[in-house]
Amino acid sequence: MTALGFLYPGHSAEDDYPRIEQLLGSDIRLDLVHTDIGEDAHRVDALREMGSAERLAEGVETLRLAGAETVVWACTSGSFVHGWEGAHEQVRGLAQRAGMPASSTSFAFVHAAREIGVRRVAVGATYPEDVAALFARFLRAGGLEVTGTRSSGIVTAAEVGTWTEEDVLTLARAADAADADAVLLPDTALHTAAHLTLLEKALSKPVLTANQVTVWEALRLVDRRVNAPALGSLFTREPIVQVR
Repeated sequence: MTALGFLYPGHSAEDDYPRIEQLLGSDIRLDLVHTDIGEDAHRVDALREMGSAERLAEGVETLRLAGAETVVWACTSGSFVHGWEGAHEQVRGLAQRAGMPASSTSFAFVHAAREIGVRRVAVGATYPEDVAALFARFLRAGGLEVTGTRSSGIVTAAEVGTWTEEDVLTLARAADAADADAVLLPDTALHTAAHLTLLEKALSKPVLTANQVTVWEALRLVDRRVNAPALGSLFTREPIVQVR
């Protein structure tokens, strides 16, 4: 049994994780611990506090006792608001406290895009424009070209968690661009696990979503690859073979 650990902020779309666990259809367990978010606001100062070392540390021991082999900070905005270097420091600190490999959803998006071989991406963000712009900057620091960013201006994760399949599809379509190789939907408060097949069929290209890439990143950290077509292109591709 492979046990993967996640620190998830508050309560919004955490039910994506048991759904993903079921869709993986393998000997993989997803252990999720909720962190205290403080103020529920897609605002830079609130997001920095949400991802502070003190708040993340509170859930680490629970994951250790559960037998998790890795831990991922399952929050995009609470990591990229620290910038590329700051997000690295956040993850390094988390790994040191947990005593196991660690990452975050922001890095998961960069690694997942590389995995499926895309460089040009379009972003459909639920966040206000200033926060969405910080995510685009983070992606560029990771070597990706952002063709455009669509902002929905949503202030709270609680509101994002109420979005329907049609809402998600509308955002993805609005964000899509002809010159984008993939569309990214960066909010772990957004329910997407049940919609990935529909999204990719509607857009005719890969769609990477926050909870999807977060689980994939945890699998990457323990060197596991799982074929699960219901979870989109990211879970159906063979690992890229490095030629030496």
